Amino acid sequence: MDIHVSPQIERLIRDALDEDIGAGDLATMATISAESSGTGLFRAKKDGVVAGLVLLDRIFYFIDHRVEVRLRAKDGAEVKAGAVVAEAVGPVRALLLAERTALNFLQRLSGNATLTRKYVEAVKDFPCKVLDTRKTTPGLRTLEKYAVRMGGGMNHRIGLYDAALVKDNHIEATGSIAEAVKAVRRHAPFMAKVEVEASSLKQVQEALDAGADVIMLDNMTLAQMAEAVKLVNKRARVEASGGITLENIRQVAATGVDYISSGALTHSAPVVDFNMKITMNAGR
Repeated sequence: MDIHVSPQIERLIRDALDEDIGAGDLATMATISAESSGTGLFRAKKDGVVAGLVLLDRIFYFIDHRVEVRLRAKDGAEVKAGAVVAEAVGPVRALLLAERTALNFLQRLSGNATLTRKYVEAVKDFPCKVLDTRKTTPGLRTLEKYAVRMGGGMNHRIGLYDAALVKDNHIEATGSIAEAVKAVRRHAPFMAKVEVEASSLKQVQEALDAGADVIMLDNMTLAQMAEAVKLVNKRARVEASGGITLENIRQVAATGVDYISSGALTHSAPVVDFNMKITMNAGR
Protein backbone atom coordinates (compact mmCIF):
# COMPACT_ATOMS: atom_id res chain seq x y z
CA MET A 1 0.00 0.00 0.00
CA ASP A 2 3.09 2.25 -0.07
CA ILE A 3 2.67 3.38 3.54
CA HIS A 4 3.50 1.95 6.93
CA VAL A 5 0.91 2.53 9.63
CA SER A 6 3.54 3.70 12.09
CA PRO A 7 3.10 4.37 15.81
CA GLN A 8 2.79 8.06 14.90
CA ILE A 9 -0.14 7.35 12.58
CA GLU A 10 -1.70 5.02 15.14
CA ARG A 11 -1.56 7.82 17.73
CA LEU A 12 -3.19 10.13 15.21
CA ILE A 13 -6.00 7.61 14.67
CA ARG A 14 -6.50 7.16 18.41
CA ASP A 15 -6.61 10.93 18.95
CA ALA A 16 -9.16 11.32 16.16
CA LEU A 17 -11.35 8.60 17.67
CA ASP A 18 -11.07 10.09 21.15
CA GLU A 19 -11.95 13.53 19.80
CA ASP A 20 -15.16 12.22 18.25
CA ILE A 21 -16.31 9.61 20.74
CA GLY A 22 -15.35 11.07 24.08
CA ALA A 23 -17.25 9.24 26.83
CA GLY A 24 -19.40 7.40 24.28
CA ASP A 25 -21.95 7.72 21.49
CA LEU A 26 -25.15 8.84 23.19
CA ALA A 27 -27.49 7.79 20.39
CA THR A 28 -25.83 4.51 19.47
CA MET A 29 -25.50 3.17 23.00
CA ALA A 30 -29.19 3.95 23.63
CA THR A 31 -30.61 2.42 20.44
CA ILE A 32 -28.25 -0.39 19.33
CA SER A 33 -27.88 -3.55 21.39
CA ALA A 34 -24.44 -4.92 22.16
CA GLU A 35 -25.34 -8.15 20.32
CA SER A 36 -26.33 -6.50 17.02
CA SER A 37 -24.02 -7.21 14.09
CA GLY A 38 -24.02 -5.91 10.56
CA THR A 39 -22.11 -4.80 7.49
CA GLY A 40 -21.12 -1.25 6.65
CA LEU A 41 -20.47 -0.41 3.00
CA PHE A 42 -18.20 2.52 2.16
CA ARG A 43 -19.45 4.06 -1.05
CA ALA A 44 -18.09 6.94 -3.13
CA LYS A 45 -20.59 9.75 -3.65
CA LYS A 46 -18.60 11.31 -6.49
CA ASP A 47 -15.88 10.33 -8.95
CA GLY A 48 -12.33 10.52 -7.65
CA VAL A 49 -9.07 8.82 -6.73
CA VAL A 50 -9.38 6.92 -3.48
CA ALA A 51 -6.76 7.16 -0.72
CA GLY A 52 -6.89 6.23 2.95
CA LEU A 53 -8.31 2.73 2.65
CA VAL A 54 -5.13 1.40 4.25
CA LEU A 55 -6.17 3.08 7.52
CA LEU A 56 -9.61 1.52 7.87
CA ASP A 57 -8.50 -1.74 9.44
CA ARG A 58 -6.66 0.03 12.29
CA ILE A 59 -9.44 2.54 12.84
CA PHE A 60 -12.02 -0.19 13.44
CA TYR A 61 -9.57 -2.40 15.32
CA PHE A 62 -9.07 0.27 17.97
CA ILE A 63 -12.82 0.26 18.62
CA ASP A 64 -13.44 -3.48 18.43
CA HIS A 65 -10.95 -6.07 17.19
CA ARG A 66 -13.84 -8.25 16.00
CA VAL A 67 -14.60 -5.91 13.08
CA GLU A 68 -13.34 -7.31 9.78
CA VAL A 69 -12.49 -4.83 7.03
CA ARG A 70 -12.57 -6.02 3.42
CA LEU A 71 -11.23 -3.68 0.76
CA ARG A 72 -13.01 -3.57 -2.59
CA ALA A 73 -10.53 -1.11 -4.13
CA LYS A 74 -6.91 -0.10 -3.70
CA ASP A 75 -5.53 3.29 -2.75
CA GLY A 76 -4.64 5.14 -5.95
CA ALA A 77 -7.53 3.64 -7.93
CA GLU A 78 -9.97 5.85 -9.80
CA VAL A 79 -13.51 5.18 -8.59
CA LYS A 80 -16.89 6.26 -9.90
CA ALA A 81 -19.75 7.69 -7.89
CA GLY A 82 -21.67 4.81 -6.34
CA ALA A 83 -18.71 2.44 -6.20
CA VAL A 84 -18.23 0.42 -3.00
CA VAL A 85 -14.58 0.74 -1.95
CA ALA A 86 -14.65 -1.20 1.33
CA GLU A 87 -16.88 -3.05 3.76
CA ALA A 88 -16.65 -3.44 7.51
CA VAL A 89 -18.34 -6.41 9.16
CA GLY A 90 -18.92 -6.76 12.89
CA PRO A 91 -20.73 -5.32 15.91
CA VAL A 92 -22.93 -2.46 14.80
CA ARG A 93 -21.98 -0.34 17.80
CA ALA A 94 -18.34 -0.48 16.72
CA LEU A 95 -19.23 0.33 13.11
CA LEU A 96 -21.09 3.46 14.18
CA LEU A 97 -18.47 4.56 16.69
CA ALA A 98 -15.72 4.51 14.05
CA GLU A 99 -17.80 5.68 11.09
CA ARG A 100 -17.09 9.41 11.10
CA THR A 101 -13.38 9.09 11.85
CA ALA A 102 -13.00 6.57 9.03
CA LEU A 103 -14.92 8.78 6.61
CA ASN A 104 -12.97 11.90 7.60
CA PHE A 105 -9.63 10.29 6.78
CA LEU A 106 -10.97 8.70 3.59
CA GLN A 107 -12.60 11.88 2.26
CA ARG A 108 -9.67 14.18 2.99
CA LEU A 109 -6.92 11.92 1.63
CA SER A 110 -8.99 11.03 -1.43
CA GLY A 111 -9.36 14.75 -2.05
CA ASN A 112 -5.58 15.18 -2.03
CA ALA A 113 -5.12 12.20 -4.34
CA THR A 114 -7.84 13.35 -6.73
CA LEU A 115 -6.51 16.89 -7.12
CA THR A 116 -2.98 15.57 -7.57
CA ARG A 117 -4.16 13.22 -10.34
CA LYS A 118 -5.67 16.21 -12.17
CA TYR A 119 -2.37 18.08 -12.04
CA VAL A 120 -0.42 15.01 -13.14
CA GLU A 121 -2.79 14.29 -16.02
CA ALA A 122 -2.56 17.90 -17.19
CA VAL A 123 1.18 17.54 -17.89
CA LYS A 124 1.43 13.82 -18.66
CA ASP A 125 2.89 14.52 -22.12
CA PHE A 126 5.76 16.56 -20.64
CA PRO A 127 8.83 15.07 -18.92
CA CYS A 128 8.38 17.14 -15.73
CA LYS A 129 7.20 15.78 -12.37
CA VAL A 130 4.51 17.23 -10.10
CA LEU A 131 5.63 17.78 -6.49
CA ASP A 132 3.92 18.69 -3.24
CA THR A 133 5.25 21.10 -0.57
CA ARG A 134 5.43 21.39 3.22
CA LYS A 135 2.13 23.31 3.23
CA THR A 136 0.32 20.47 4.94
CA THR A 137 -2.19 20.14 7.77
CA PRO A 138 -0.29 19.96 11.10
CA GLY A 139 -0.02 16.32 12.12
CA LEU A 140 -1.25 14.99 8.78
CA ARG A 141 1.87 15.49 6.65
CA THR A 142 2.78 11.81 6.33
CA LEU A 143 -0.76 10.93 5.25
CA GLU A 144 -1.26 13.89 2.91
CA LYS A 145 2.06 13.22 1.20
CA TYR A 146 1.06 9.57 0.89
CA ALA A 147 -2.16 10.70 -0.79
CA VAL A 148 -0.15 12.82 -3.23
CA ARG A 149 1.81 9.70 -4.22
CA MET A 150 -1.45 7.80 -4.66
CA GLY A 151 -2.52 10.55 -7.06
CA GLY A 152 0.64 10.06 -9.13
CA GLY A 153 2.62 12.99 -7.75
CA MET A 154 6.00 13.00 -6.05
CA ASN A 155 7.01 14.24 -2.63
CA HIS A 156 9.27 17.23 -2.22
CA ARG A 157 11.28 17.12 1.02
CA ILE A 158 9.33 15.62 3.90
CA GLY A 159 10.57 18.18 6.41
CA LEU A 160 13.42 20.55 7.14
CA TYR A 161 15.73 17.63 7.87
CA ASP A 162 15.97 15.58 4.67
CA ALA A 163 16.97 18.27 2.14
CA ALA A 164 18.12 21.88 2.35
CA LEU A 165 16.26 24.74 0.69
CA VAL A 166 18.23 27.98 0.73
CA LYS A 167 15.77 30.90 0.77
CA ASP A 168 15.97 34.69 1.01
CA ASN A 169 16.43 34.76 4.78
CA HIS A 170 19.37 32.35 4.58
CA ILE A 171 20.94 34.39 1.79
CA GLU A 172 20.53 37.62 3.74
CA ALA A 173 22.01 36.06 6.88
CA THR A 174 25.15 34.86 5.10
CA GLY A 175 25.51 37.69 2.60
CA SER A 176 25.20 35.74 -0.65
CA ILE A 177 23.91 32.59 -2.30
CA ALA A 178 27.47 31.25 -2.55
CA GLU A 179 28.12 31.66 1.17
CA ALA A 180 24.75 30.18 2.08
CA VAL A 181 25.37 27.08 -0.04
CA LYS A 182 28.87 26.68 1.41
CA ALA A 183 27.47 26.88 4.93
CA VAL A 184 24.84 24.25 4.17
CA ARG A 185 27.38 21.93 2.56
CA ARG A 186 29.53 22.12 5.70
CA HIS A 187 26.57 21.40 7.97
CA ALA A 188 24.41 18.89 6.10
CA PRO A 189 25.11 15.20 5.41
CA PHE A 190 27.00 14.84 2.15
CA MET A 191 24.10 12.93 0.57
CA ALA A 192 21.57 15.72 1.26
CA LYS A 193 20.44 17.73 -1.75
CA VAL A 194 20.83 21.49 -1.68
CA GLU A 195 18.18 23.57 -3.43
CA VAL A 196 18.31 27.33 -3.90
CA GLU A 197 15.28 29.56 -4.31
CA ALA A 198 15.82 32.13 -7.08
CA SER A 199 13.55 35.02 -7.97
CA SER A 200 15.68 36.45 -10.80
CA LEU A 201 17.95 35.23 -13.58
CA LYS A 202 20.88 36.79 -11.71
CA GLN A 203 20.13 34.57 -8.74
CA VAL A 204 19.79 31.55 -11.03
CA GLN A 205 23.33 32.17 -12.27
CA GLU A 206 24.59 32.63 -8.71
CA ALA A 207 22.96 29.36 -7.67
CA LEU A 208 24.57 27.58 -10.61
CA ASP A 209 27.99 29.00 -9.75
CA ALA A 210 27.49 27.89 -6.13
CA GLY A 211 26.84 24.30 -7.22
CA ALA A 212 23.19 23.99 -6.26
CA ASP A 213 21.65 20.60 -7.01
CA VAL A 214 18.21 22.10 -7.68
CA ILE A 215 17.18 25.66 -8.48
CA MET A 216 13.67 26.72 -7.58
CA LEU A 217 12.20 29.43 -9.81
CA ASP A 218 10.07 31.39 -7.38
CA ASN A 219 7.03 33.13 -8.89
CA MET A 220 8.77 33.83 -12.21
CA THR A 221 6.97 34.66 -15.41
CA LEU A 222 6.76 32.04 -18.13
CA ALA A 223 9.34 33.94 -20.17
CA GLN A 224 11.73 34.09 -17.22
CA MET A 225 11.26 30.36 -16.58
CA ALA A 226 12.09 29.51 -20.19
CA GLU A 227 15.19 31.71 -20.06
CA ALA A 228 16.27 30.16 -16.76
CA VAL A 229 15.97 26.64 -18.19
CA LYS A 230 18.24 27.67 -21.09
CA LEU A 231 20.70 29.25 -18.69
CA VAL A 232 20.90 26.18 -16.48
CA ASN A 233 21.26 23.90 -19.51
CA LYS A 234 20.91 20.64 -17.52
CA ARG A 235 23.68 21.59 -15.06
CA ALA A 236 21.11 21.40 -12.25
CA ARG A 237 17.51 20.42 -11.86
CA VAL A 238 14.97 23.21 -12.23
CA GLU A 239 11.77 23.51 -10.22
CA ALA A 240 8.93 25.95 -10.87
CA SER A 241 6.99 27.11 -7.82
CA GLY A 242 4.47 29.78 -6.91
CA GLY A 243 1.06 30.46 -8.42
CA ILE A 244 0.72 27.03 -10.05
CA THR A 245 -2.87 26.19 -11.02
CA LEU A 246 -4.62 23.66 -13.21
CA GLU A 247 -5.17 26.50 -15.67
CA ASN A 248 -1.48 27.36 -16.13
CA ILE A 249 0.43 24.19 -15.30
CA ARG A 250 0.76 23.10 -18.94
CA GLN A 251 2.27 26.46 -19.86
CA VAL A 252 4.73 26.09 -17.01
CA ALA A 253 5.63 22.56 -18.10
CA ALA A 254 6.25 23.82 -21.65
CA THR A 255 9.10 26.01 -20.38
CA GLY A 256 11.18 22.87 -19.87
CA VAL A 257 11.37 22.74 -16.07
CA ASP A 258 12.06 19.39 -14.42
CA TYR A 259 9.65 19.79 -11.51
CA ILE A 260 6.51 21.78 -10.75
CA SER A 261 5.54 22.12 -7.10
CA SER A 262 2.18 23.21 -5.74
CA GLY A 263 0.99 23.68 -2.18
CA ALA A 264 -2.60 23.38 -3.40
CA LEU A 265 -2.26 19.59 -3.56
CA THR A 266 -2.33 19.45 0.22
CA HIS A 267 -3.74 22.73 1.48
CA SER A 268 -6.60 23.39 -0.96
CA ALA A 269 -7.88 20.04 -2.17
CA PRO A 270 -11.68 19.67 -1.93
CA VAL A 271 -12.73 16.44 -0.24
CA VAL A 272 -14.14 13.50 -2.17
CA ASP A 273 -17.36 12.58 -0.40
CA PHE A 274 -18.01 9.02 0.83
CA ASN A 275 -20.68 7.53 3.05
CA MET A 276 -21.12 4.30 5.00
CA LYS A 277 -24.47 2.54 5.00
CA ILE A 278 -25.07 -0.26 7.50
CA THR A 279 -27.16 -3.36 6.90
CA MET A 280 -28.16 -5.17 10.11
CA ASN A 281 -27.71 -8.92 10.10
CA ALA A 282 -31.01 -10.84 10.04
CA GLY A 283 -32.37 -11.77 13.44
CA ARG A 284 -30.05 -9.48 15.38
